[in-house]
This record gives sequence, C-alpha cells and structure tokens, in this order.
Amino acid sequence: MTIRSWLAAATASLIAVLSVLLAVPARAADAPYKVLVFSKTAGFRHSSIPNGIAAVQALGAANNFTVTATEDAGAFTASNLTQFQTVVFLSTTGDVLNDAQQTAFEAYIRGGGGYVGVHAAADTEYSWPFYGTLVGAWFSSHPAIQAATVNVEDRAHPATAHLSATWTRTDEWYNYQTNPRASAHVLASLNESSYSGGTMNGDHPITWCKTIDSGRSFYTGFGHTEESYTDSAFVALLFGAIRYTAKRVDGDCSVASTPPSTAVQGESFTSTSGVQIATHTPAAGGKTAGFIDNGDWAAYNGVALSSAKGITVRVASAGAGGTIEVRAGSSTGTLLGTVTVPGTGGWESYRDVFATLSSSTSTSVALVFKGTGGSLFDVDQFTIARTALTRQGEGWTSTSGMQTAAHAGATGGQTAGFIDNNDWAAYGGVSLSAVAGVRVRWSSAGAGGTIEFRAGSPTGALLGTLPVTNTGGWDTFREAAVPLSASTAQVLYLVCHGGTGSLFDIDEYTLIG
Repeated sequence: MTIRSWLAAATASLIAVLSVLLAVPARAADAPYKVLVFSKTAGFRHSSIPNGIAAVQALGAANNFTVTATEDAGAFTASNLTQFQTVVFLSTTGDVLNDAQQTAFEAYIRGGGGYVGVHAAADTEYSWPFYGTLVGAWFSSHPAIQAATVNVEDRAHPATAHLSATWTRTDEWYNYQTNPRASAHVLASLNESSYSGGTMNGDHPITWCKTIDSGRSFYTGFGHTEESYTDSAFVALLFGAIRYTAKRVDGDCSVASTPPSTAVQGESFTSTSGVQIATHTPAAGGKTAGFIDNGDWAAYNGVALSSAKGITVRVASAGAGGTIEVRAGSSTGTLLGTVTVPGTGGWESYRDVFATLSSSTSTSVALVFKGTGGSLFDVDQFTIARTALTRQGEGWTSTSGMQTAAHAGATGGQTAGFIDNNDWAAYGGVSLSAVAGVRVRWSSAGAGGTIEFRAGSPTGALLGTLPVTNTGGWDTFREAAVPLSASTAQVLYLVCHGGTGSLFDIDEYTLIG
C-alpha cells in the first residue's frame, strides 16, 4: 500500500468512526497528552489497521490527546519516546524493532511509560523476552472468525466498566502459547463452549493488564475485523486502555491466578444423549436443556475443572426432579459430585441448587441426569465455582449462646457447641460478594434443626438455610451443602434454630464462590 492510499484509507475510516464517539461515555477532560500509534508489520498485515488508526485519532480529537501514527521504527529512541504518555501497538506483526530500539522502548516502559497491545500485537517480537513479559502472552493459533461469548471478569476497570457481565461479539479469537493469568490481571475471557476452536482448556483470557516497574501494560485480543473500530463498546474499551496506560485514570491490575466462576448455558452442550433444547421465556437467553429423562446426559467442552470447588445449577421442574451427576470428560468419567434437584412447582419456576465438587484435569464436563418418570427437570445454566474459604465453627468474632466444645473427631479438636434454639455466631472479615454456596460439617446427638446464613446481623438478609439432622452422636460428623445468595456485607451470621436442648455442633463451614 502506498503512503497516499494508506492516508486515504485512514481518512475514510476516520469519517466512519466519528459517529461512534457519540456512544463513548462523556467524562471530564484529561490533562493534554500524546499517544504514539505504531502499526509496522513484518508478517501478516491486517486490513483493519487504517480503521484502528482512525478510531484512535477520533478519540484523541474528542478527548484532549494528540495522536502520532507511524510505521517508522526509528521513532523508538529515548529522546523521542519521552514525549508520549503511551504507545499503541496496533496489530503489529513479526520483528519490528532492532536491538537499539528495543533497548529504548524497554527503558521507556520501565521508567513509567504506557503500552497498549491490540490483537496481533501478540504476534510480534517472539525473540525478545521483555516483549513477551510486556504483552503477557504470545499468539499460538486461531479458528475462523465467529461469534463468541465474552465473560467480563472485571467491571470496575476503566476499560471494561461500561460492559455487561457477558458480551457476545464476532472477531478472530486468538489462542495463546501460555495462559497470562499467572502474571496479569484478566479483565475479560472467552467462554470456550460458546464457539469452536478454543484451545486454552476452558480458561481463555482475551483482555488483561499489568504493571512493569513504573510502567503500565494493557493487551486485548479484540480488533481483527474492520467492523471492530465502529463498535462503540470496543472503542470505549480501547479508550479506557489508553487512559489507563497514559496514567490519566487508575485501575486495579493486581494478579489473581484463579479463574473466576463463569456461567455455562444448559442448551450449549457440544454432545448429548436424549436432551433437547426447550424454549422458556424466563430462562437466561430464553432456552434451556429440556425434555430430560432418566439416563440422559449432556457434555460441555472448554470448561475448566482444575480448580473446581462447587457447582450451582439453575433448574426448573414440574416433574419429579431427580439428581445430576457431574462427571469429568464424559458421561462415564470420574464422578466429581452430585446435585439434588427438587420439583420447583413449574417449568417456568426456577431455583438454584448447589453441590460441592472435586477438581479434575479434564477440560470438559458431562451432566448425567437420573430420576423416575417422564420429563424430570430443565437445566437453564450452571456455574463452576473455583474459590473456597473455610472457617472453623469456633472461630467466631462474636456469639450469643454458643460455647467451644472439645471433640476428637473435629478439625482442630473443637467445635461451636452447646447450641440452643436462636443461638448465633458472627464471623467478620468474610467476603460474600461472589459467594455461590456453603458446605457445613456438623455432628448431633440432639434434635437437629436448621442453620440460617444471614448478612450483617442476626436478623439481616437471609442468604440461605441448611437443614441439620441428627448424626447419631456428638463425635459422628456429616457434611451437606446448600446454595447461598451473594451480599455486600463483610460479616456472616450463622443463626441456629430447632427444638429444645443442645441441637447440634458446628465443626466448620466452607464458603464457595
């Protein structure tokens, strides 16, 4: 492409994206700054590059920053880079910087400069170790362009705060040589069960950020298609990335190595026996896995089980209910856990049920359905929970009525004991914002009863209730799990109810989410 035709294409694209800025949320003007857009290619060249340049130029014109677009690697000198607050690598490919230019750019980043990598920026500078650290992960392969579901893991960062929890878009979805989650803060990931060709074993980051010394780095795998740069949601993400790396706004880019819980639609199975798709208006997406009979199963690829702690399943049933066996890899694979499904009173009445899971190295899961009679239940969606926090029953921060009891079979040799009707215990410093369920270990030679899980106070919002039965003795322990609602409270109350006398002892509980 000649310089003249390149400029003409960029000008045409600039006109096309000006209207997109109307959809970018208005905000107070930042102090003026400069952005360098670098789009040199030494390998495949994306036709969307002019569109991307035009989009950044339009953002700059509307938001008080100046854009310099270049394909001249000679711009990477120490003296020249100091004028820019951030540098955008816009679908660069191959070896684009020589040794001296690499040295200057590394010093710029470590000294406080910014970097935004877009799409093929991950297909760049494979032989330069620092660049691998900067971008977070190198390109490996990609399937055909197709629609996929994006899970937005962080909706507080300025680049993703405008997005909903899930985002369906069409792009070219990169697989990466390594998973960047161990060294970067993942902002968004792909649901590999929503498209074909993902190879990241069910944990597929697609947008992330990090800090390197005093500098800031941001990468997104979005941006292959020309249409991306007239997509207001993507342009707003790009703007947030530029502002973050230029230090005009802050964002949390701390590292969390465990992938979050993500919902999988029941009807998105990759193979099945007997299960059909049913239409129900209240269901997520308006559809469920339905017409389920005894022995039917559905399998889902691209579901990470390596850190699984529990599963929440949203079900509806005007039938007999039954059970769901959660198995690794296939319908006859290792049993990871079993979910009990009650009747919910109708096919349009939904309820969340919960069970704890064992982890597995498999990247696919099969749900095997058991019960008696005809159609048992519908599965709207399920969520694999991957974090767990265990607290000892006797580890309360305050209590009313409970006392510490010694039991050789208890974890640590003690329980919360001598529990009578209406006694409670409070546990401070407990995050409930992403909780999915709770597993409790208890013993009872008494009447049993119930444990209410409440937020903030003994009469606070009811998050869930667990029936507690007689176990046959104070040293005979049993475990059970129930789903919990989330809460912004930081104190969890266990409120106990039952008949008269000592009802049960609580050894420990585990919050899963």
